[in-house]
Amino acid sequence: MRLTLVGHSTVLIECSGVRLLTDPYFGTLGNLAYERVAPPAISREEVGRIDGVLISHGHWDHTDRRFLRGLDPAVPVLVPSGTSALMRLKGARSVVPLRPWSFLTIGDAVVTAVPARHVARTIGYVVQTEEVCVYFAGDTYHRPFMGEVGRRFSIDVALLPVTTYRIPMTMGEKGAVLAVGDLGAPTVIPIHLGLRPRSPLLRARQTPQGFERRLREAGLGTRVVHLSPGASWELAPRVADHATAGVKFQGAGLSPP
Repeated sequence: MRLTLVGHSTVLIECSGVRLLTDPYFGTLGNLAYERVAPPAISREEVGRIDGVLISHGHWDHTDRRFLRGLDPAVPVLVPSGTSALMRLKGARSVVPLRPWSFLTIGDAVVTAVPARHVARTIGYVVQTEEVCVYFAGDTYHRPFMGEVGRRFSIDVALLPVTTYRIPMTMGEKGAVLAVGDLGAPTVIPIHLGLRPRSPLLRARQTPQGFERRLREAGLGTRVVHLSPGASWELAPRVADHATAGVKFQGAGLSPP
């Protein structure tokens, strides 16, 4: 599995020949309230072949209208249940609504929707192959459901938002540490770092480095991988370690959308 940070919460997940893109956002300017810290590492046109798009929620910094309109109509766009009409307005065509614990198979990857909590209707995703498992949290606060996610899946790496603003829109440092404890993931990649409030009064001092420090203070041995836009991280398959992961998945009580 290779994970490439395009920027903010847009991550290209490549596994078993499948290419999945999370929360596509290729804007370079932000909006009236938030500025983009750095432009996306690649443009909409440079993304290349995509087999599926995973959208956690419909906020402007997670749904790129021009990108969604340009997708091949055959490419499934996974969205939270109840947001299909909104996502079509935002340019998505082959919309697949998912409720928590339902799943869709894309090539050799199984994509399962998991609970999330935000100020909008939202979900997270777990992407599994026979060899690896990645959790994409989207925008969420820490809540008890993360313990259930950790029990149902053998997560190798978690993509977590670990910064916050004065009006918290995602987990802060403390919430992210609690999430790591619940998920049991050996590796975490911080995301949702591509924007900051234009007003200094709305900027918090929490950082991915502060999150990593709190992890050490909590005695958690989780590895934190900091990716700059355009950087990739590869996870070697551990077939032996995941011999039971398939059993765990099959017994999780999942149902198709």
